[in-house]
Amino acid sequence: MKISIQTRLFITVSLLIVFFVGFSWLMNSSYLEKYYIYQNKRQLISTSENIDKIYNGNVEELALEIEKLERISGLNILILNEHLGMKYYSLEIGNNGLPGADSIQRKRIRQPDSLIPVVTAYLPELQLGNKVVVVSQDPTLQGGLLNVISMLNNGDYLLLSTPLVSLQASAAIANRFFLFTGLLTILIGCLAVFIFARRFTRPILELNTIAQKMAELDFTQKYVSDSEDELGELGESINSLSDQLDKSISELQAANQKLQEDIEHERRIDEMRKQFISNVSHELKTPIALIQGYAEGLKVNVVEDEDNKNYYCDVITDEAGKMNKMVRELLDLSQMEAGYFSLEKEVFNVSMLVDEVLSKYDLIFKERHISPLKEVADNLFVNGDRARIEQIFVNYLNNAINHVDNRKELRVTAVSLDNKVRISVINTGVPIPEELRDKIFTSFYKVDKARTRAYGGTGLGLSIVRAIMEIHQNAYGFLNKTDGVEFWFELDKMEPI
Repeated sequence: MKISIQTRLFITVSLLIVFFVGFSWLMNSSYLEKYYIYQNKRQLISTSENIDKIYNGNVEELALEIEKLERISGLNILILNEHLGMKYYSLEIGNNGLPGADSIQRKRIRQPDSLIPVVTAYLPELQLGNKVVVVSQDPTLQGGLLNVISMLNNGDYLLLSTPLVSLQASAAIANRFFLFTGLLTILIGCLAVFIFARRFTRPILELNTIAQKMAELDFTQKYVSDSEDELGELGESINSLSDQLDKSISELQAANQKLQEDIEHERRIDEMRKQFISNVSHELKTPIALIQGYAEGLKVNVVEDEDNKNYYCDVITDEAGKMNKMVRELLDLSQMEAGYFSLEKEVFNVSMLVDEVLSKYDLIFKERHISPLKEVADNLFVNGDRARIEQIFVNYLNNAINHVDNRKELRVTAVSLDNKVRISVINTGVPIPEELRDKIFTSFYKVDKARTRAYGGTGLGLSIVRAIMEIHQNAYGFLNKTDGVEFWFELDKMEPI
């Protein structure tokens, strides 16, 4: 069975209190009476020595002093002459309460026959100058008497006695009183020990709670103490340990998080690498097959007329050009993502750039029956790599032309937003699903799952946009409109030159 420190401390100290109280009571019961007798014996001896100093043989001269000693000390005094005749006895006093001649005479007449034999028995020792301590029986009191017998300086004999009954009664009263005070001491002591045990163990319980919280990796709770004892020092040590563990575990968690991120990053890179190889293989497979097929046809003279030969050569040239374009885009993208690509930034008029590109696309707009709408503010100056910004705009424009719906509506906007300029290309068409938002700007990704070659795209255009904008450290993205899709990017706005 589990017993708490508080309970053990309470039981232990309470038992100690009970033990010491019981031990004291036992000692009193056994030795208090003997101690009283011993102290009274010493008092009787001291009193006999004092009387011997002042006694000159004349009892009447010292009667008042002797009477005073009797009443203060509660003694019986008997003085005998050298022939054992009584000269003074304290059991009888005068009618007025003070010793007088008549009382002394009566004391001389009433000799205490029970005490004279006691003196007689020890005459040899008394004559040698020794004091004799003896216990005798008093038939009148029906109890014992403690007697001290000595020879005075003039040869008289002095006997001092005190009843043992009073000593025994005093010892019994003292023992009963001590028993009462002992029980009260045990009661109060146990209550005090209980309070002390609770106060003493409260910091220990608090430290235990803090330690359990620490085991659960909760380091918010601290020990607060206003004492500078061992428990206070232990509390400070626990607080210091908590802070150190909190710091170390936080660092370990951060390192673990960083490691997990690195592992996840490596995993994504590995997946991207595999996907990249698969995409490149897929994109190169068709043009290589076409080039190989048409080249073999020319080699075996499948066609003999000049027009068909020229067609075969045009197909080979066109597919080789697509392959060359894709390789160059891959090289550019690789340099950008590796951090080896440097921009040639300058301040230029992006409004003029938009106008120039749209002018180049006039024939394409007419062939596709697209009605472009331009909403571009005049003289918008920005800071960036002009050639790469044109590449972004062209990629957005090609993407919008290739995905415009039957309404054939396309809109280009350029607006000023505080310290930025936002250029947008908006086309009517099917919105992009939200689950594809994070994939649109990845390499080789196309919304059409069949990877149709109808538009001649490689799937690298938007990933190049992402790389260029990240180097420029500006925002980019797309928004689904109610009637189409908007692709946008931002540049740092500059003052007109």
